[in-house]
Amino acid sequence: MEEKALREEQPWRLLEFYSGVGGMRYSAIKAGVNAKMVEAFDINDLANDVYEHNFGHRPFQGNIQTLTAADLDRYKVNVWLLSPPCQPYTRQGLQKQSADARAFSFLQILEIIPQLMLPPSMLFVENVVGFETSDTHQKMIQILKENQFVTQEFILSPLQFGVPYSRPRYFCLAKRKPLSFCNPEFNGQLLYVPKPLFGENDNEMLQTCLPIESFLEFVNSKGKNGTFSDEEDSLNKYLVPSNLIERWGSAMDIVYPDSKRCCCFTKSYYRYVKGTGSLLATIMPITRDKTTLEELCLRYFTPREVSNLHSFPKEFEFPEHVTLRQRYALLGNSLSVAVVAPLLHYLFSESS
Repeated sequence: MEEKALREEQPWRLLEFYSGVGGMRYSAIKAGVNAKMVEAFDINDLANDVYEHNFGHRPFQGNIQTLTAADLDRYKVNVWLLSPPCQPYTRQGLQKQSADARAFSFLQILEIIPQLMLPPSMLFVENVVGFETSDTHQKMIQILKENQFVTQEFILSPLQFGVPYSRPRYFCLAKRKPLSFCNPEFNGQLLYVPKPLFGENDNEMLQTCLPIESFLEFVNSKGKNGTFSDEEDSLNKYLVPSNLIERWGSAMDIVYPDSKRCCCFTKSYYRYVKGTGSLLATIMPITRDKTTLEELCLRYFTPREVSNLHSFPKEFEFPEHVTLRQRYALLGNSLSVAVVAPLLHYLFSESS
């Protein structure tokens, strides 16, 4: 009881590995947990610029593989949040898994755990779907079990949280004994539904997806007279060129403002139109199957709109020096606050 009371008075101390533009930190804030982000780590200079711009703190910019047990003990933290590179596990990649150099730092961090004087009490890991069948996953679970952790795993998408964005991701929640989950019957399981997060109130918490128009920065592309207004003129750079429509039209995923689902945006969005994310039809045709693609006035989602679909707060913004393509690339590696926040809230729920 004294240990629990102490936790309620003092914030959990967190380390954020592979921090990117701050999706994990925003999720922790939205989760409402009593926590302090002690340090963040990311090797990407541009991502750190964005993180610093929004949080006033620049992540440690160095190779995570150089961190030692002594280095991590100095932070005196009890929670690790990790979103390691997904390229070793994607279907489009070489699928080298643990043999991929981009997986080395994550494995090394895990292997440090038994060497720590102050090992973490909880871990949160996010990655792409496919990670759960990898040898890296097997090694992770083995290390966690050997170090007295119990785990619950999920594959969840923003679609399950009322956001019209298809972005399924793998999540592992781990607690070191004597800590335990509120729903221990799910220990050691991989779940595809968020029911444990909400318990008996899951039907009330989960809602039908909102339409895409609820997440848009600009709803219409043209005024009544067919010309761009001053405000809407800024959309010119987001319009899809006609030559790309002619070449790739049949391969495009096209959605409308009233649609309740769009595809995952990758880091190549705006550079390529095939398989990188949905395109928005800004003209609502009376009969959609009889309208040509050119008549739909197709455009890319803006970075603000992609941020909205990731459920980032309105105050999130990019520094001016970050180019449009760089903004899309950084967002393509970000996680969904709508999904991660309730997972973190569940992880931090007391049941020990």
